[in-house]
Amino acid sequence: MKKLLKSLMLIALVFSLAACGNGKTGEGEETNGASDNVTVYSPHPSETLNLVVKEFEEKTKIKVDVVAAGTGELLKRVESESANPLGDVFWGGGAESLESFKEYFEPYKSPELEFIDAAYYADDFTWTGGSPLPMVLMYNTNLIDEANEPKAWIDLLKPEFKGQIAMADPAKSGSAYTILVTMIQAYGKDDGKGWEFASDFYDAIEGKILGSSTAVYKGVADGEYLVGLTLEKEAQPYVLSGAPVKIIYPEDGTSAVPDGQAIIKGAKNMENAKKFIDFVLSKETQQIMSDQLSRRSIRSDATPPEGLGGLDTIKIIDYNFDWAANEKTAILDQWKEIVIGN
Repeated sequence: MKKLLKSLMLIALVFSLAACGNGKTGEGEETNGASDNVTVYSPHPSETLNLVVKEFEEKTKIKVDVVAAGTGELLKRVESESANPLGDVFWGGGAESLESFKEYFEPYKSPELEFIDAAYYADDFTWTGGSPLPMVLMYNTNLIDEANEPKAWIDLLKPEFKGQIAMADPAKSGSAYTILVTMIQAYGKDDGKGWEFASDFYDAIEGKILGSSTAVYKGVADGEYLVGLTLEKEAQPYVLSGAPVKIIYPEDGTSAVPDGQAIIKGAKNMENAKKFIDFVLSKETQQIMSDQLSRRSIRSDATPPEGLGGLDTIKIIDYNFDWAANEKTAILDQWKEIVIGN
């Protein structure tokens, strides 16, 4: 009987040690072993998410759990979860927005950086760019004829556009924040003229701030608004599909800040997070996004999207990236004062 009890105890001990050594703390969680999933926080539109996630899952057999929301909301979530991260990757949002939250990201030097200019990733590798994103005006050609089209940010202050301009909330949308900062810098951030323009612009939109960047280009294409402030990559597919819209690169200067991606510090699925970053930066994926999503590539060996000229044909302002990143809270507070004051 004693021999039988000892044998049973030995078997139980073997199974216990095997369970402890399987490298997992729970379903989908990774410690020192491999997991089969990765959680991605992303403000990207559904078209981008569906295309890239499907490709990644098919090629790696790793399941992607997507949490989709605006850039601002997701960054706040990363901050609030920092003691116990629930996400692994932050994919999308303006690079200056990621830079302002870089303390919550894990440095990672992807092997794909060999083909990417250093201007498109952080010096400490906490984030890497995805695509340079010119900010544009997009107008509905059924509602505005070419002779009266807006050619510059300043044209948005004309009476005929008042209350008919689509703009997302800079506190929620990374692209809207970049657009706001672009307009301020185009007219002077240091002499106060940029903020004067921002105040006049808020008057022109009559307080109509949309909850997401998606609502901007869809609203213009559907004829709900005459003109919208958006990303080139979101407007171009409508142009290619024959929708009644036209893209304008503001004559008073625009920006082409990249969006970015980063690994969340303390990610539970760290190896899969690295695989996802490498996949997004790969030549194959960058080319797919260029061909199917009209996204300019940051890679030197990828071809540009159909119908888009080179960045050298666009008037690009001297965008102060550090100011936009380091002073984001102060900039949004000053914008909030304009909103409240009106």
